[in-house]
Amino acid sequence: MYEEYFGLKSKPFSIVPDPAYFFMSSGHREALAHLMYGIENEGGFVLLTGEVGAGKTTVCRRLLQSMPEDVEVAFILNPKVSVEELLATICDEFRISYPAGTTSIKVFVALISDYLLDIHQRSRRAVVIIEEAQNLKPEVLEQLRLLTNLETNQRKLLQMIMLGQPELREMLQHPQLRQLSQRITARYHLGPLRREEVRQYVDYRLAVSGLVRGQLFSPSALRKLFRLTGGIPRLINVICDRALLGAFVQGKDLVDLSTLRRAAREVFGKDGLGPRRDRVARLAWGTAALLFLCAIAGAAYFALTGGHPLQQEVLRTKAKEPVAEEKVYQVRPDTPDAGKDSEALGSATLERPPGESAAQLRESAFAALFAQWHAKYSPGSQNVCDQAGEQGLTCFAASGKLDDLRAMNKPAVLKLLDEKKQGYYGTLTSFKGDQASIAVGNETRAVEVREIGKWWSGEYLLLWREPPSYTGVLRPGGRGPMVAWVEERLADAQGKAAPAVPGEKYGPALAEQVKQFQIMSGNVPDGIVGPRTIIGLSAFAKTDDPLLYDGKGRTGDVLHP
Repeated sequence: MYEEYFGLKSKPFSIVPDPAYFFMSSGHREALAHLMYGIENEGGFVLLTGEVGAGKTTVCRRLLQSMPEDVEVAFILNPKVSVEELLATICDEFRISYPAGTTSIKVFVALISDYLLDIHQRSRRAVVIIEEAQNLKPEVLEQLRLLTNLETNQRKLLQMIMLGQPELREMLQHPQLRQLSQRITARYHLGPLRREEVRQYVDYRLAVSGLVRGQLFSPSALRKLFRLTGGIPRLINVICDRALLGAFVQGKDLVDLSTLRRAAREVFGKDGLGPRRDRVARLAWGTAALLFLCAIAGAAYFALTGGHPLQQEVLRTKAKEPVAEEKVYQVRPDTPDAGKDSEALGSATLERPPGESAAQLRESAFAALFAQWHAKYSPGSQNVCDQAGEQGLTCFAASGKLDDLRAMNKPAVLKLLDEKKQGYYGTLTSFKGDQASIAVGNETRAVEVREIGKWWSGEYLLLWREPPSYTGVLRPGGRGPMVAWVEERLADAQGKAAPAVPGEKYGPALAEQVKQFQIMSGNVPDGIVGPRTIIGLSAFAKTDDPLLYDGKGRTGDVLHP
């Protein structure tokens, strides 16, 4: 009803878990990473819990989109069943035939076992995903555990992913279920959005819906939205949908505070909060207080240490462990033949090299990174980022996923974890389809991309070159030569000619192009041109800066080399 009025292509705040509207908050990013890790780990249980409406199902839908092609999935929506009914449902989902009227657990298990062995011989895997798993009965959970006993000498044949409300965690602490709890290889609790993320969440969903003009929610309305919902995405969707309808009926150009309050009263009741009032209010105030304390602690910590944990680590002048002075790091820039000495392309692993300390692996990793930029690296003499700065380069450290690195398209040092969860380092130097080249120690290994997820902690540090006109973050309404640089790179990314007359002001039309680029790059579409966006755009510049893959094509190729 209000879509045409606001210039939207679709309803931005539907409560249907559409993956196209998946907002990658820090919590949702971590949740997805844990699920992917569990799948790549092959075996046992993966647990994702969260409050009602926190976004567990949306994360699951995004997971299904990213599922490897060799995985067969059984998706169970109603787990409030008996053991026999659950086994029958698993058979139905995997399209396993069984005699009509079968009620024998033994028959069902035998059929499932034969199916798992069959797909294993065809180099395929099976995953069972269970929604609302807090409704599972103890005897059903025990049967699921027994199903994961199906295995070969090399691997388990069935992976279980359980999504549920917080009480699921309490259930699994019961002594009766301790064996199942011990088999959980990855677990994550998805919390509410933070105050700033609520604003980003609203902007993101509006951008995906095609918003091309200004803001639709006033700052005061967004602040009230956080207080009313406590950062729960489903509540945000319900109130925002009703608020946009209210603004349309009143003929307003945006949702102001009074319109939002009226929408909340319609959703929750006359006092605007309904039966969840006390609980959500406590959650909101408790979250705000916790964030305030964390902000103070974080500010002090960052002031003392210099930023992201990985950057803090490499900024130290001396390594924790002594590095032998006679050790020479001669890692050459990656070439098309890198990794050709492996037994077969993609056959290598990222296991920690024996006999090399963490300090030695760290130094060789940064030697490899600098070599990609044809820059000089002196181990142990000066911290990494200072050395980079003296050669016109800037450090960027963060935590994320491989899609982030693909989008920025720059070689990066990855913090890896061995079997004992001890950190060591490798340098991602190239992507080629489903293969990647990573320098570990003094060798470059050709590995499958999926192998990276088994060892990578998610932390990375890369180098980038600031554009000559760069003076800081460019925001809508800003001016300067950086505007022309952004226009040129967007034109390159889209395969178009650069504007004949360079722009001087960062106006709404250009901001919309930037937002579209940010959406395709997996970033928050806020229109702010900061380091992430600049790094991604710079892949299209006509320079000799190193790339993970040829990024001179169209924008869509950025995410799928």
